[in-house]
Amino acid sequence: MAFADPDPLRGIVLKVCSVTVFVAMQTCIKLAGSGIPPGQISFHRSAFAILPILGYLAWRGELRQAMQTNNPVGHIKRGLLGVCAMGAGFYGLVHLPLPDAIAIGYAMPLLAVVFASVFLKETVRLYRWTAVVIGLVGVLIISLPKLTLFGEEGLGSDAAAGAVAVLISAMLGAGAMLQVRQLVREEKTSTIVLFFSLTAALLSALSWFFGWAELSWWSLGLLALAGIFGGLGQIFLTESYRFADVSTIAPFEYCSIILGSIAAYMLFSEVPTMTTLIGAAIVVGAGIFIIYREHQLGLERRAARKAATPQG
Repeated sequence: MAFADPDPLRGIVLKVCSVTVFVAMQTCIKLAGSGIPPGQISFHRSAFAILPILGYLAWRGELRQAMQTNNPVGHIKRGLLGVCAMGAGFYGLVHLPLPDAIAIGYAMPLLAVVFASVFLKETVRLYRWTAVVIGLVGVLIISLPKLTLFGEEGLGSDAAAGAVAVLISAMLGAGAMLQVRQLVREEKTSTIVLFFSLTAALLSALSWFFGWAELSWWSLGLLALAGIFGGLGQIFLTESYRFADVSTIAPFEYCSIILGSIAAYMLFSEVPTMTTLIGAAIVVGAGIFIIYREHQLGLERRAARKAATPQG
């Protein structure tokens, strides 16, 4: 990915645009109805996302290069993890209030830190471990009221199943993030973006054998729109990294809880509970602290490399 001249404000605007269209994507999926299998939702979301992505790559003159890969197996692994994460996340999205699904999904970057330590043997120091633990406590605060055994339905309720599904989605999504980190060592960003949509569409199409619902034109249109929003969100996100550092724009990901709450109230009459608000505040705080620590460590590493470089 070629980097443009630094323009943090432009990067932030593009990041907020990506968050906005991703929330619009989630809203469309929720509006489409609860009787659609997650695999079918994943297929439409992935297939229709290919359209804006192809247009974007053609506009940048990167389409031919994007089709070339040296690691097809790595893309299949990333696609499998990603499509399973999407399916679980979409199931949870349909059965939970929108703000709850978004807030629980914030567990993904926290779990990515844990997985990076366990599977990639990355060094994670006390500050980040503390932030991860605190953030996961926030996720539990949001989730536990839905998992309580003392309600009429308890763990068998739709809300409980939805919360578990979003947590599973966060775990699978964290695994997909690690796979992407492996891929970026040898693959172009455009290749990773395009191959994910292609492999996710093909893999999720296999769920047809387990039964798909007959869609109304309304539901089909909403799922198609969700896919287009998903593709646009990926484009805005990719472009945002051309103009600003990750540490600058990453905190704006948490705008989604505000936008999601507005959409939930206006379209579904859903109001975030106090536990959701408290838990979300804890998770957001932990996430921002981890981003801050990553930025500080990056500055320290650059300073150390500069000091170690022979002068003259």
